[in-house]
Amino acid sequence: MVVITKNPILDSRQTVNPYYNAVSLIKRRLLWDLNPESWISRGKLVKLRDKYQGKKAVIICNGPSLLKSDLSCLISNGIFTFGLNKINLLFDKSDFRPSCIIAVNSLVIEQNSVFYNTTNIPLFLDSCAIKLVKPKESVAFLHKFGSREVSFARDCSVSVPQGATVTFVAMQLAFHLGFQEVALIGCDHSFTTKGPAHATAIAEEKDVNHFDPNYFAGGVKWHLPDLPMSEAFYSFAYEVYTAFGRKLVNATEGGSLNLFPRVDLKQFVS
Repeated sequence: MVVITKNPILDSRQTVNPYYNAVSLIKRRLLWDLNPESWISRGKLVKLRDKYQGKKAVIICNGPSLLKSDLSCLISNGIFTFGLNKINLLFDKSDFRPSCIIAVNSLVIEQNSVFYNTTNIPLFLDSCAIKLVKPKESVAFLHKFGSREVSFARDCSVSVPQGATVTFVAMQLAFHLGFQEVALIGCDHSFTTKGPAHATAIAEEKDVNHFDPNYFAGGVKWHLPDLPMSEAFYSFAYEVYTAFGRKLVNATEGGSLNLFPRVDLKQFVS
C-alpha cells in the first residue's frame, strides 16, 4: 500500500505502515485480512491501478446543486464518473448512470443495501458492507485506514483513509485508477442541519441538504458532517494531485467549496 501523510517526500517510496499499536485497529486489520474476500477485493483493486491513466473523470457529489449540473454532457463525452452513496435516488429523474458508486458510511450502506445488492453498476464499499451486501464480481470492498493524521492513499488496494467524507475516498480512488484530471460537481460543502461533527442525527421529514428530499428523511439516522476535517483532507488531496502533475478542480454550480480552482463542467469534459 502507498499512503501519503502530511508533509511527505512525494516520491514512489513514500509509504506508511497501516498496522497501528491500538489494539482495536490491529484487530480490525487482522480480521479483514483473514477474510478471503479481502484478498479478492485487493486483487480487483490491483488490476484497476492506472487503468485510466491520462483520462478525465468527474466525482458526482450529492448536494442540492447537483440538480443544476448538465449531466448530459458527461454522457455525450463518455466521461468516467464516480457516483457517491445514494446517487441512485437520481435515477428516476435522469437517464444518467455513474460508471461506479462509492459508499463507506455504515448508515448509508445499511439504508441503501437493497439497491447495492441488485445493481450491476460497479461498487466500491467499505468492508463493513460485507455483512449486508453479497460479494460479486462488480463489488470491491475497501479497508478503512485508521490514522488520525491527514493522509492520502495513492494505492487503494490495501487501505484507504476516509477523511470524514466519501468524496475524499473518491479522490483517492480516482488517483488510484490513474485519472489525470478530476472534477467535482454537486459539492455544495454546506449543511443547513447543525450539530457536533460525526454525531448521529435523526432525519426530519424532508432532507434539504442533498439533491433528493428523501436522501436522509423520515426519521432515519445519519452522521453530521465534519466540514473542517473534510477541508483538511481536501486540501491535502489537492497538494498530492499537484505534486504528481495532475489536476483536481471544482465544477460545482455555486456551493461553498473554494479550495480548488473553479471550472465550467462543459469546458472540462470537452
